[in-house]
Parts: sequence; C-alpha cells; structure tokens
Amino acid sequence: MPFLALFARLDKLLKDGNVILAIEGGSASGKTTLGEMLKEIYGCTVLHMDDFFLRPEQRTKERYEEVGGNIDRERFLSEVLIPLRRGEPIQYRRFDCGSMTVLPATEIVPNRLTVVEGAYSMHPNLSCYYDLSVFLDVSPELQKRRILKRNSPNTAERFFNEWIPLEKNYFSKMHAAERCDISVLISE
Repeated sequence: MPFLALFARLDKLLKDGNVILAIEGGSASGKTTLGEMLKEIYGCTVLHMDDFFLRPEQRTKERYEEVGGNIDRERFLSEVLIPLRRGEPIQYRRFDCGSMTVLPATEIVPNRLTVVEGAYSMHPNLSCYYDLSVFLDVSPELQKRRILKRNSPNTAERFFNEWIPLEKNYFSKMHAAERCDISVLISE
C-alpha cells in the first residue's frame, strides 16, 4: 500500500490536534484521488488549489514569468491558510473557469483534518502553514496516458504544452518534492 507511511504519520499527528495536509504533485499524479480517499477514511475537508487560478486581470506576462505564478497564492494564503491555521472558519471563494470569476463565498468550518490538494500547494510562501506534506510522483508515460484518457484532445494539448511545463519549472526551481515530508511514486 503506497500510502501506509502517510496514514501512519497522519494518525500520529491527529492525536495531538488538528492537522493541515498538503498533497503536492504534477497533473494526473492522483492528488484529487488521494484527497477523496482521505475524505472517505477520515471525514476530512478537502480544498483544491485549482479553485485559486488567477483572475483575468492578474494574468500578466510578469505574473506568468514568476515560478508558480499561475496560482493566486496570495488569495489562498489570506482567505484559506491563515484563517485555517488560527482555527477560524474559512470564507472559501472558488475561481470558476467557465465564467472566469471568483464565486461567492462558502463558509467552511475547520475540521480535525484539512487536506489541500494541488500543484503549487507547497510553494515556499505557503509551505510553512502545513503540518504534513506528501509529494505524488508519476512517470511521464503514466501521466500522459491519464491525461489523454480524461481530457479532450485540445485540453490534453494544453496540459502538454502549457501546464505541465509550468509545473516542471516550479518543481525544479522550488524543490517541491524535496520540501515534502513524504514522497510516493505512483504506478498503475
């Protein structure tokens, strides 16, 4: 079982209080699936970095040149991580890709375990707020098969030509895998 070390660490931390877990990794590495598994096992709250894409006015050349700049980490920090760390309710405002707007807030009360899943979750500006972190590593071949299986050809091309290169740059320059407490190689 690839997540045995993660479950053991989580169980130990949960004995001492609330836990915030980051699941970092590339596209199609299984972050969302692991988050849902943890929700089923622990009854935890799962939050998604994909809900914090940049708003249209933030999508500047300069912003995209920042490593990890394609996520609104400032909003994620102020609206989610800081209140969560204080044990306060979160006013969770998802970014909607269809309307390109931030949706009205939904209040989320802190849970014993809160999981943040998504690429860029371990950005250096965010990583100190987590109690535990796991990096999911997936081979390029498996990643490609998963992306082709779950996306249209046009969307898959965007993954291969835009999003995955940005992730690889972030992982390399920000040492995302090395910054995580646990690393898991994902296989089929």
